[in-house]
Amino acid sequence: CRTTSMEPEWISHVDTSTPGVVRIKAFGKMKVDAALITTMDEIKSYQDGRGPKQLLNAAQLPGIVGTAWGMADWHYGYGLPIGGVVATDVNHGDQGGSISPGAVGFDINCGVRAVALNVTVDEIPNLGKLASRLNGRIPAGGSGKGGINITEQQLESVLQGGLSELETIDVSSYHSKGTIESDGIFEIDEVSISERAKKRGLRALGTLGSGNHFLELQRVSEIADEETSRAWGVESDQVIAMIHSGSRGLGHQVCSDHIHNLEMRLKQRDGCWVDEEWGYELPDRQLAAAPIHSKQGQAYLNDMKTAANYAFTNRAVLSHRLFLGLKAELGDVVDMSTIYDVSHNIAKLEDHQVHGVKCTCVVHRKGATRAFSGDNMTTHEVYKQTGQPVLVPGDMGRGSWIMAGPVNEQNIAFGSACHGAGRAMSRTVARNTIDPIKQKNELDEQGVIVHAATKNILSEEAPAAYKNVDNVIENTYAAKLARPIIRLEPIAVIKG
Repeated sequence: CRTTSMEPEWISHVDTSTPGVVRIKAFGKMKVDAALITTMDEIKSYQDGRGPKQLLNAAQLPGIVGTAWGMADWHYGYGLPIGGVVATDVNHGDQGGSISPGAVGFDINCGVRAVALNVTVDEIPNLGKLASRLNGRIPAGGSGKGGINITEQQLESVLQGGLSELETIDVSSYHSKGTIESDGIFEIDEVSISERAKKRGLRALGTLGSGNHFLELQRVSEIADEETSRAWGVESDQVIAMIHSGSRGLGHQVCSDHIHNLEMRLKQRDGCWVDEEWGYELPDRQLAAAPIHSKQGQAYLNDMKTAANYAFTNRAVLSHRLFLGLKAELGDVVDMSTIYDVSHNIAKLEDHQVHGVKCTCVVHRKGATRAFSGDNMTTHEVYKQTGQPVLVPGDMGRGSWIMAGPVNEQNIAFGSACHGAGRAMSRTVARNTIDPIKQKNELDEQGVIVHAATKNILSEEAPAAYKNVDNVIENTYAAKLARPIIRLEPIAVIKG
């Protein structure tokens, strides 16, 4: 299980015969290959090499099938790199393949909702005033303060029913059938998350959070696929709003609770982390996992879905607050509709072809999105002719993209694609090297209005702290995971 010498060793196992893919053939205790949507030059120049090592570790998860994937925006994370996609066979062994909370992430169902406004930039009389009004209505920051007032009973309803319970909390819907992944509802057995998790979620509903979470007004600056753009009702210069947030402290607590319980079971032996009951040998404690059909595996799956329902509702409340702010500034003429709402950090039971054989898998996507094809049986009728929208926020200086899954045939990465630009430097490095005042001035000169909760955010979230989103899109397209549809240029940003 020791991985200290793996970096020089894995380079000798690289296969680059597939365009856009650096495949690392399985060796040592790896059960499957690992593959990164990148180039060798990018790998060699990127950070400190810990991300690929994490992916090789994940290739040892019990019951893993296919390939352990790192999307084009991959970077170092907790256990599994951000941008990681791994799948385990639910029929593996006596209790099924493993499910790992660390391979899902702490911000359960962190995701993005993109809504189209019925206005162009030129039709907004005073963008600065609008941005200020939205900043006042959209709470941002790490505290969780500023959420809508709900009772414990209303919270229970949201945790149980997700977007089906919007009326319970007096929030309007701005989406139509099929435009929210899983329709915004995960069926659960019961609400069994900890009281601490509930307490953290009680006052945070309708808040952005901190870090890379944001609300951004964007202008459609380029249309790469006119036919698909028309099908989605999107035109040049139209204003799109992206909302990036998740399950806030509630989801973080759910993940922490389950990771703690699973890590406590592990014993260190000869450089491995061993769970004696299940016979698990893991190279990294952060990949602590349970068999999907075990009591612990089912408990995590249920609680993860509960937190995911909260996250769907959180983005819906943020959409409601956005609309009220738009209406207050622009009047009754303004309208908006959801293009798509996609999950990033989630584990889902899905059917895939693995080496030509149908497999029901637990697909972990951590900082990765579904990019389902139009002909996939689970893709909603709305997107059968275009493929599912894939929302790819970049940075607040260079822009974002909306891609689409293939029209036909699911892609090779369990129908997955990137979820953003991906970090090029850590937050610590960014804080120490990027001057926040200078960064604010540069964005002002570009015409991008930014409201940030702290000065540190301006450094941590600076464009230079991220990979160039255009390169990420090119790599994703080269690997045939998704295709570019619409490029978006930032005009106003609210950051936590």
